[in-house]
Amino acid sequence: MHGDGIVHYRGGRVFTSDERRPWAESVVTDGELIRFVGPAAEADRIPGIARTVDLDGALVLPGLVEAHSHLVNLGRSLEQVDLFDARDLEDVQRRLAEAAASRPAAARILGRSWLLGPLAGREPDRAMLDAAVPDRPVYLTSNDLHSGWVNSAALAELGIDRDTPDPAGGTIVRDAHGEATGLLLETAALVLMRGGIERLEDDSVRDAAVGRALERYLAAGVTAVADLGLRDAEFAALDRARERDALPIPVTGYLRVERSGTRAAELAQVERAIAIRSRVAAHGSPMLRVAGVKIWIDGVIDSGTAAMREPFGDGSRPEALWSRDALEAVVVAADAAGLQVAMHAIGDAAVELGIDAVEAALRANGDHGVRHRLEHLEVVAPESLARLARLGITASVQPVHADPAVQQAWRERLGDARSGQGYPWAELDRAGVHLALGTDAPTAPYAPLPNLFIAATRSSASDAALPANHPEQALTLARAIIAATRGAAEACGWTDRGVLAPGLRADFVLLDRDPFEDGPEALRDAAPAGLVIGGIQRIP
Repeated sequence: MHGDGIVHYRGGRVFTSDERRPWAESVVTDGELIRFVGPAAEADRIPGIARTVDLDGALVLPGLVEAHSHLVNLGRSLEQVDLFDARDLEDVQRRLAEAAASRPAAARILGRSWLLGPLAGREPDRAMLDAAVPDRPVYLTSNDLHSGWVNSAALAELGIDRDTPDPAGGTIVRDAHGEATGLLLETAALVLMRGGIERLEDDSVRDAAVGRALERYLAAGVTAVADLGLRDAEFAALDRARERDALPIPVTGYLRVERSGTRAAELAQVERAIAIRSRVAAHGSPMLRVAGVKIWIDGVIDSGTAAMREPFGDGSRPEALWSRDALEAVVVAADAAGLQVAMHAIGDAAVELGIDAVEAALRANGDHGVRHRLEHLEVVAPESLARLARLGITASVQPVHADPAVQQAWRERLGDARSGQGYPWAELDRAGVHLALGTDAPTAPYAPLPNLFIAATRSSASDAALPANHPEQALTLARAIIAATRGAAEACGWTDRGVLAPGLRADFVLLDRDPFEDGPEALRDAAPAGLVIGGIQRIP
């Protein structure tokens, strides 16, 4: 991809994400790179300008970077039965039955984004799905991706019966007779169910999913994506896209390291990631790289599987998915090899465990410049804030998870007193913690602009009537944009983008509404008015 000569973009307002010089009048690009950012009168004197683009008052932002996505699952989800706004069980069953009737040749029916609320206190059960689709496997992934709900035919297809042991870090929920009910938690969903589906699919499904997801991101104004927690088949799909020159924006990958119960098997996954990183780097393509590994320390609050320092409202307090010794061994080994470690840590106990593991790596290996990441950080103990900042750990957060429209089960699990401690973005920012914004799609909508709206308001992007969710924890609009551009790029190891400055990539997005002037509400339904990637105008 090459830019088209020296181009002067003028007549708008340019937010640079550089706090030393946050605003400018003009951007001049020279091929793939930015040549100048500053006053229009000075830009006009640059020799050799081939074209001038009148921005007509548009706001220019650095290209938005998605710091946390799951590309294959996002691409798949765009064609699955959407259960996010199902009203009740009958509505869930109706949607599945209609999908089955409309797809008579489909070997199985896949659905996504189910929530516990519509079940009115009942636990998901295979019989509920058998009533809707009795003749084919049904696989439903919860909105947070950490639970699976399947029918009897799917259990049979996966080979799950009363004798199947729970996987390490997961639960096959069983009835009083020891039979699987159809509800799968944590690695039972993440590995047994989703890994089982993966084995049943061929490469063409994953290839199409990658293309579909990246097309949506490109249209939404995203100029680079991090994919966290890649299985072998998913990474292979990205690698095939690279070989076909079919990646429209660069992707950085984090390969999953799963809890297996044996130290040797877990460390072998780190060695495999090192080998894959070397193989991919040898191709020299800027469009695909391996940054590190992804580890799930705990579950999620909605299903009561997050690792918390204090019990949930029902008295339960699940253990972390990793023991301290096992986690530290993997993090130390990855850090020694220069692999960045991204750790899913939602509960305050999981956050603390992740910080401890990074500290162990620094003791063992010294500081050699690898900035590790914690993902989500939905509840953070006050004393953890300073440690995160001191150790240089990135807090990779997803504002869309705090949308009040999806917070019912979350609040019920924690109770009112602790709900106010949730999603402490402003506290993290004030403590000097490096922030990166993403969406965790498809656990949540992938569009970056509504995500920024939630970050800056704590209000719902889907239901304006709902009250804001502890607005004192909102980021300022400028800090939110910086976290979604420069912060996200730095978190992923991209030092050549995320800021509008000379010598960096000419990636930027144009908005026809200015949330700095019109208020963050302008982002709720906003869409890019234009997108420039590597000096080439992509949309409109």
